[in-house]
Amino acid sequence: MSDAFVVCSNLSFSWPDDTPVFQDLSFTIGAGRTGLVAPNGAGKSTLLRLIAGEYRPSRGSVTVQGVLGYLPQTLPLVGDLTVAEVLEIAPIIRALDAIESGDTGEEHFATVGNDWDIEERTRAQLDRLGLADVSLTRRLHTLSGGQVISLGLAAQLLKQPDVLLLDEPTNNLDIDARRKLQDVLDTWNGCLVVVSHDRALLDRMDRIAELERGEIRFYGGNFGAYEEAVRLEQEVAEKNVRNAEQEVKRQKREMQQARERADRRASNAARNLDNAGLARIFAGNMKRGAQEAAGRSQNTHAARVSEAKDRLDEASRAVRDDQKITLTLPATNLPAGRTVFLGEGLRLRYGDRAVFAGDGVDLTIRGPERIALTGPNGAGKSTLLRIINGDLDPEGGSTKRADGRVAYLSQRLDLLDPDRTVAESLAAFAPTMLEAQRMHLLARFLFRGERIHLPVGALSGGERLRATLACVLHAEPAPQLLLLDEPTNNLDLVSVDQLESALNAFEGAFVVVSHDERFLTDIHVNRWLRLAEGRLVETSAPEVP
Repeated sequence: MSDAFVVCSNLSFSWPDDTPVFQDLSFTIGAGRTGLVAPNGAGKSTLLRLIAGEYRPSRGSVTVQGVLGYLPQTLPLVGDLTVAEVLEIAPIIRALDAIESGDTGEEHFATVGNDWDIEERTRAQLDRLGLADVSLTRRLHTLSGGQVISLGLAAQLLKQPDVLLLDEPTNNLDIDARRKLQDVLDTWNGCLVVVSHDRALLDRMDRIAELERGEIRFYGGNFGAYEEAVRLEQEVAEKNVRNAEQEVKRQKREMQQARERADRRASNAARNLDNAGLARIFAGNMKRGAQEAAGRSQNTHAARVSEAKDRLDEASRAVRDDQKITLTLPATNLPAGRTVFLGEGLRLRYGDRAVFAGDGVDLTIRGPERIALTGPNGAGKSTLLRIINGDLDPEGGSTKRADGRVAYLSQRLDLLDPDRTVAESLAAFAPTMLEAQRMHLLARFLFRGERIHLPVGALSGGERLRATLACVLHAEPAPQLLLLDEPTNNLDLVSVDQLESALNAFEGAFVVVSHDERFLTDIHVNRWLRLAEGRLVETSAPEVP
């Protein structure tokens, strides 16, 4: 096992406007595979950039033992670079070519160093990541987004790093590329830190690091073990809250009972003193003594109530706000035998390239089918969704849609007007719904208080998804066919759970383009289609790793 590690000591970092991200954060990550999880905006990518040295902490230190490799979420690459240039091996290849041509200049040998087998090692690395057909002279702009991500990872692996940081490495990867990435990481023996919402990838980790409220907690095992540990923690936390609530009630009750006893004693003492005919000064002293004793008792019980409330507050902080969406959507119900879309012989070309092969593709969507549309990057999946939606006409073939609304959520989540507030957006989609009903509905989608008056453009990715779902699923009329294009891209794990809850309540048909097999399984897809090499074929459900 490698002795590579990352140590962060009393790490603090703030944005230029003094908004703090981390304060006095300390942790150590050693050899093995670590999955870093947190809600969007918690600072996962910022933390990786601090470790990679792209950001400088305002206080504290970062220590990296070993050679560092870092794959950011967005690659700063220029489209006219060659593959060899991206991999940073172009100078070595030029030096090798010069030596083979008879140029024995010392500078060429210095450039090559010990990398005489660089082309073979590069080819092997590209093959492992599914880039076997990509030549070293190919230009970056001719590659798909998923291929660029795989190429960026290959560039880091060629450095033979001891510490490897990956930020959302499966974004834009198709299913085959995801599995190849998983296979590569399975053999990793250095220090690996992966930021991801891909649960299949996280299930291959040795440990999970959870970044929450500016602190990191480590859980041994994969993501499934982490979820179980969190579930058990929450059961204990919720029990502690119930016990603390009962203790607060008990202490309040005892304080009230003590006050009532003191009042009765004081009243009885006053009567007895009057009846006893004691001197006024003596009676006053006895009365003051009784009042002081009652005050001491009151203070004692008040302190106990305060302590019980403090314990309740502490117990409550341990309970997570799981932010669950619970819905029923009967208005989206679709009869079992009804055909909502029929496409026959669909053909389309982009320039000289035919998107669909031969006589085109056929597609029929009937009843409340839950369809997963899979296939390699660039196969035309998004194009097919746009044809189904009706905003792109095929050049050949025919389409037929049943009466009823079709809702299309693109990758960009741009369905809502960014200048409208969340409340105004829902009012536009459901104009006859009473305002009180709209407020109740938005609360079920976790928009409460001032959040409903925020403009859509100011929302986070997860919030924008929830706002879009609220508007689409309760539109007038309600949709009976829902089209979703890579809906989990860039969503944190909480937002993915919320999306799953909404889709599982949806009673119409949907077609989802996604490479996330665990997500597709959890939304109970019952029909699998694969678009590859221009052909659309039925497939069986994949085995989720």
